[in-house]
Amino acid sequence: MGSGDVEDVFKDEKSPPPLDEDDIALLKTYGLGPYSTSIKKAEKEIKEMAKRVNDLCGIKESDTGLAAPSQWDLVSDKQMMQEEQPLQVARCTKIISPNTEDAKYMINVKQIAKFVVGLGRVDRNKYQIQIPLPPKIDPSVTMMTVEEKPDVTYNDVGGCKEQIEKMREVVELPMLHPEKFVKLGIDPPKGVLCYGPPGTGKTLLARAVANRTDACFIRVIGSELVQKYVGEGARMVRELFQMARSKKACIVFFDEIDAIGGARFDDGVGGDNEVQRTMLEIVNQLDGFDARGNIKVLMATNRPDTLDPALLRPGRLDRKVEFGLPDLESRAQIFKIHTRTMNCERDVRFELLARLCPNSTGADIRSVCTEAGMYAIRARRKTVTEKDFLDAVNKVIKGYQKFSATPKYMVYN
Repeated sequence: MGSGDVEDVFKDEKSPPPLDEDDIALLKTYGLGPYSTSIKKAEKEIKEMAKRVNDLCGIKESDTGLAAPSQWDLVSDKQMMQEEQPLQVARCTKIISPNTEDAKYMINVKQIAKFVVGLGRVDRNKYQIQIPLPPKIDPSVTMMTVEEKPDVTYNDVGGCKEQIEKMREVVELPMLHPEKFVKLGIDPPKGVLCYGPPGTGKTLLARAVANRTDACFIRVIGSELVQKYVGEGARMVRELFQMARSKKACIVFFDEIDAIGGARFDDGVGGDNEVQRTMLEIVNQLDGFDARGNIKVLMATNRPDTLDPALLRPGRLDRKVEFGLPDLESRAQIFKIHTRTMNCERDVRFELLARLCPNSTGADIRSVCTEAGMYAIRARRKTVTEKDFLDAVNKVIKGYQKFSATPKYMVYN
């Protein structure tokens, strides 16, 4: 058998002849018994019959959980609805002799009348409490609670040793060791104001706090409280603190507080009045007539000089924590944090890089790391070299100097 013959055999194997109709018919009969076709026919007829029966009955799976339309009796339903009196929503203002058998409740019905009622079954002629409703809280306020914890830990905040210590003293100590404060006979500090130039890690630290505590964490951005109608912002603040009081322990974080916490002044037009009312409501909730309970308040801003003095006084915000520019050691640490997940070469001198970035913030350093990665991608390398970092420092720190907000904000802080 020559080599040509072998090739022909392989060719035949690679391209078998196509099947014609007889072959296909033969394949279809493979494995069929004598009664297969008649059984299939009977099954098909049964299915059709069942479908017709279902259609006649009007059985229909409904996602509403209602009965089938054929069984509806709309006339009697309508009559029944008209005969029933609707329940009214009232507000309970006072409980007389609570936790006893004959406890009575004072209720207000739509500001018209006051009644003293008991709990009980429906009686047409008497008012009785049927079901207690939850407190009325705006859904936009409820959405401010942080459900899933952020993935930032204290290890991801570089160089803010003192700041982290101060924050933890205020937030974690009173929750973990309340007895220390009781022994000394002092109230734990309740509020912290974080201030500093943009990009120094104020919000980042708040996220780390949210990660650490099991307390309820509510995050509000200052501008969310600026509303269109008069009194809406103040109402949102009230409901926010009402919701916070209902929790066992709660941390409220106001980011960019200068949006509503600005110092009061009269511009002659009255344009800023509403914002000031919202701020005054916050001031009142922080340290007003009602006790604040176990609510800690954190605030962050990069313009502390514009804030109202009433908001800053001790008792409302006991601690002011400054987030300055990171020093040399901190900058090296921030470099290490951001390059933790990067594919870097072994001997990158982070101390040298930190020296080359004077007066830069944590955000700048993160940008340097990203740009270094971009240089590596551009050169189609798998790892980032020290040269990439040096190029990135030149580009970000030197090149973007004119965009840097740090000198401008350093004036205010």
